[in-house]
Amino acid sequence: MTSMLTCIFRNLPASSAWAAGISARSLSCSSQLQAAAVQPKSKKTLAKTGVKNIVVVDGVRIPFLQSGTSYMDLMPHDLARGALQGLLNRTNVPKDAVDHIVYGTVIQEVKTSNVAREAALGAGFSDRTPAHTVTMACISSNQAMTTGVGLIAAGQCDVVVAGGVELMSDVPIRHNRKMRKTMLTLNKAKTLGQKLALLSKIRPDYFAPDLPLVAEFSTSETMGHSADRLAAAFSVSRLEQDEYALRSHTLAKKAQDEGLLQDVVAFKVPGKETVTKDNGIRPSSMEQMAKLKPAFIKPYGTVTAANSSFLTDGASAILLMSEEKALAMGYKPKAYLRDFVYVSQDPKDQLLLGPTYATSKLLERTGLTMADIDAFEFHEAFAGQILANLKALDSDWFAQNYIGKKSKVGAPSLDKFNNWGGSLSLGHPFAATGCRLGHAMIVEHYPQ
Repeated sequence: MTSMLTCIFRNLPASSAWAAGISARSLSCSSQLQAAAVQPKSKKTLAKTGVKNIVVVDGVRIPFLQSGTSYMDLMPHDLARGALQGLLNRTNVPKDAVDHIVYGTVIQEVKTSNVAREAALGAGFSDRTPAHTVTMACISSNQAMTTGVGLIAAGQCDVVVAGGVELMSDVPIRHNRKMRKTMLTLNKAKTLGQKLALLSKIRPDYFAPDLPLVAEFSTSETMGHSADRLAAAFSVSRLEQDEYALRSHTLAKKAQDEGLLQDVVAFKVPGKETVTKDNGIRPSSMEQMAKLKPAFIKPYGTVTAANSSFLTDGASAILLMSEEKALAMGYKPKAYLRDFVYVSQDPKDQLLLGPTYATSKLLERTGLTMADIDAFEFHEAFAGQILANLKALDSDWFAQNYIGKKSKVGAPSLDKFNNWGGSLSLGHPFAATGCRLGHAMIVEHYPQ
């Protein structure tokens, strides 16, 4: 999970805005905070003497679409290529000025395991531009971004492109292990007799496929089950979850209609239409949402399809530079990327509580308070997970028993929280979400 906090931050082109925050490994497709564009109030800066300033020049994403729609016949590197081309078109950065490309992905396409490299070549980058792929559940593109930050901070690079991609419309489905073993052995058989002997051992159960699961390997538990248990633990009702989900869709629709989602770039689907906007934003009604049955823990669970993020296809990309390099190239940066942290929790009982731990840790690390932050956004994997984190942040008991603090961190005001919707409405292509959010770190508005 990640949480994002921004100070002195406005006018960044992002779906909910380019934000600041913190990442948590337990996040596992779950909670990221990011900032929405608001008028700056804080006067603080996290600039440090002798520390290189790293800036966001710009960032884009192709429209996030519900899986099984316009992107269904493509491959992940096609989507990532579209995001990279969109970034190049928007910034006009020379391809040969980019020192390194890093992409995040969660469910890897076996034919393009290094999706960063394939997407970069497809977008026209030189074959001499290094590119590599990282994975860290739903904070994979956050990891891509902090990898870029590290490369620049270490003096290895001046210009890095980071991003993330996920294509849930077509996930790899394998033969089961017995069939795979037989097929691999069959390749080594030298005679027809040896081959026929191996084939004769195949049984009907060999044809049962290994299906990918959106679950923690160590617990075999899906995110939905974790969200249901978390909501129950923090007494988050079904009504509260539905109300929050409706809020997300309503705010996202308003932001879309008002042209605020300026990070979205059009994407021409080969042989099909040009996609220009997200297609999962669908404000409903409380009455319609109440009709849906529990999706995971039946019949008493409170997590439904209406208050969960949907399976999504999409890709994003962001251009990072040292401030010195950006100014030398004539760019006006959008924001400084300041401090960040990664945290990790018990994957069984606290899988989705990353934002609470990470927010507390990052504020303490930077010397900031909740009042210093002008905008927040949590990644909305599930409405119940969001509301549970808000309750945990606002709990003295939780702070004392789990975070080791004397008093609560405090929950952010909804007035500056996910004001343009979030993953419940905009969509959640696992590894692409982190860049849409702006990343798990403190993002500081670049002075006008």
